[in-house]
Amino acid sequence: MNTPLHSCPYHSGAHTTGQYSPTDWWPESLNLDILHQHDQKTRPTDPEFNYREEFKKLDLDALKEDLKRLMTDSQSWWPADWGHYGGLMIRMAWHAAGTYRVGDGRGGANTGNQRFAPLNSWPDNVNLDKARRLLWPIKKKYGNKISWADLFILAGNMAYESMGFKTLGFGGGREDIWHPEKDVYWGSEKEWLGKDRYAQPGDSASLENPLAAVQMGLIYVNPEGVDGKPDPLRTAQDVRTTFRRMGMNDEETVALTAGGHTVGKAHGNGNAALLGPAPEGADITEQGLGWRNPNGKGNAEDTITSGLEGAWTSTPDRWNRTYFHLLLNYEWEPRKSPAGAWQWEPLNMPEHEKPRDAHIPGLRRNPIMTDADMALKMDPQYRAIAEKFYKNPEYFEEVFAKAWFKLTHRDLGPKSRYLGKDVPKEDFIWQDPIPPAEYIPDVKEIEELKTEILKLGLSGSELIATAWDSARTFRGSDFRGGANGARIRLQPQIDWEGNEPLRLRKVLSTLEKFRDRWGKPLSLADLIVLGGTAAVENAVRAAGYNVTVPFFPGRGDAHQSMTDIESFQYLEPLHDGFRNWLKKNYPVAPEKLLLDRAQLMGLTGPEMTVLIGGMRVLGTNYGGSPHGVFTRRVGVLTQDFFVHLLDMRYRWEPAGPNLYNLVDRSSGQVAWTATRVDLVFGSNSILRAYAEFYAQDDNHEKFVRDFIHAWVKVMNADRYDLK
Repeated sequence: MNTPLHSCPYHSGAHTTGQYSPTDWWPESLNLDILHQHDQKTRPTDPEFNYREEFKKLDLDALKEDLKRLMTDSQSWWPADWGHYGGLMIRMAWHAAGTYRVGDGRGGANTGNQRFAPLNSWPDNVNLDKARRLLWPIKKKYGNKISWADLFILAGNMAYESMGFKTLGFGGGREDIWHPEKDVYWGSEKEWLGKDRYAQPGDSASLENPLAAVQMGLIYVNPEGVDGKPDPLRTAQDVRTTFRRMGMNDEETVALTAGGHTVGKAHGNGNAALLGPAPEGADITEQGLGWRNPNGKGNAEDTITSGLEGAWTSTPDRWNRTYFHLLLNYEWEPRKSPAGAWQWEPLNMPEHEKPRDAHIPGLRRNPIMTDADMALKMDPQYRAIAEKFYKNPEYFEEVFAKAWFKLTHRDLGPKSRYLGKDVPKEDFIWQDPIPPAEYIPDVKEIEELKTEILKLGLSGSELIATAWDSARTFRGSDFRGGANGARIRLQPQIDWEGNEPLRLRKVLSTLEKFRDRWGKPLSLADLIVLGGTAAVENAVRAAGYNVTVPFFPGRGDAHQSMTDIESFQYLEPLHDGFRNWLKKNYPVAPEKLLLDRAQLMGLTGPEMTVLIGGMRVLGTNYGGSPHGVFTRRVGVLTQDFFVHLLDMRYRWEPAGPNLYNLVDRSSGQVAWTATRVDLVFGSNSILRAYAEFYAQDDNHEKFVRDFIHAWVKVMNADRYDLK
């Protein structure tokens, strides 16, 4: 058959509605893509590629020297301000790391996601595409030994050091992703710089969780002021909320603002409305870059980025101590930049205090301040800190060095994940330190311990639930939480509602007394996991399989002094579909909350499915709830959950909020009760496919093996020494 000349032979979804995805047709359907978004198939590296091993081959000193040379190697296609790219590279590193938020641990520099949409095209990231392109020759040279994610942060460090500031250090280990992340919620707004994320307009604290930025497409706050109107006291409220959501206190906030604005400049010398599309929407001839600028040269003195125009300090091409001097000793007033953006400029400043123009010799310009800078001058708490820093610049530089290190490493996880010789020796509480294990039992002792634990009078469900609750806090987004450290016995976790404090204290007390009788310094972290493992193994035997559930000792016990209570509050589970629990009814459907939790724990769709089926029949529901426990053999690892869920002898009927009855069609009697999390495995087509697989008569052993594999994965998610 010949194709008509006027027809296009290409029939992708861009040309025919027949290729829409299921979620395009049914937006409310459950989208499991976030569980599989970084499948090995998207990676160009070999399956056996190990970035940590590649990094160990890196000549870090040579790379650092190359980065320092890059800073002053100004390119004609994108000239450096004052002949130094330091300000641009620092902004790139800052904006890579600054998307991190403590609420769910997502964002941050850990994956190099600034290379992809939407971040590569955010309004707040204008012209950072140029910074990444300037880095390409270095990335090309060092190849697989340095990830883009690590390179972004190291470039920021070397920018500071080449400008005269000594950073605290650098830890490598950030592994790149290879396509945009789908699991990060950046807000519900449908337009750039939209603002629909506050429960109470004007109340900064009512910012929607887990968001930290005030508007769609911003890293932090609007530099012109709240809603683009100068008002430093209102901006101070936004700044405080935003930085706290990043895990920063007031002193760190002032230090980061000042240290970040000590070098470099803002750009807004022209009509911002004339800029071309962002990289994701730019023409193919733009070579992957965006924001084409038709104003004058299109770069150098005609550059447009934020819309504000000017430097913050007197010598912005090198580290200096003039930021607080200028901010606190001069009067400032709001003025419009050449691009029409609000900025603050000084009154009656002598010429020698003003910075030189970044590109025009012999010309000096007024310095500028953003509304956030002025907040440091006008907010009483910020002002007191700013004055302290001004009077003691050495102390300021010490605080800034630590805050910069925290900003750029917060999502890298515990210190054990850091790579390279420049890792600081000091331990910081935000790294969630854990002492090494004092004693590691051998194989024989492990078998003896399992036998004795099962004689302690604790039920299998109590042991399994305690081990699960200890491990489920793990977040693959920032590598926090998990069973290592046994922080479940410390504040704040010991009193979390989701941990059933009465049951938890009973189990912990029993295990602690048993350990004391045993007489060897086995960590409670190991003992908690071993107890759950022994109970799972016992349930496997009851199902007819003589299988050993793997256990890997070596966990340590953290102390209360090593635990930042405020920071750990963000890890509190507010729901756990695996234990069929909601702290309260939420606007988001329970099954979607389950997906979010499974993704943070690093689980795949099949792993999530098999864990749900196993946890139900093991009787681990919160408070002993019967919902979803579709078995008459509670405590035996059977396929019963899937078998009865899929049995058409039962019809499903609503029985209350998030509650359903499975009614026998013949007798009309209620056979089982369930929640939405249970029933979604029989109603969603993908999850039902998994459920059918595990319900097959020939897959009981497969179900048992897969449950054990998933269980061990959860228990060891934070065991970086095993990876």
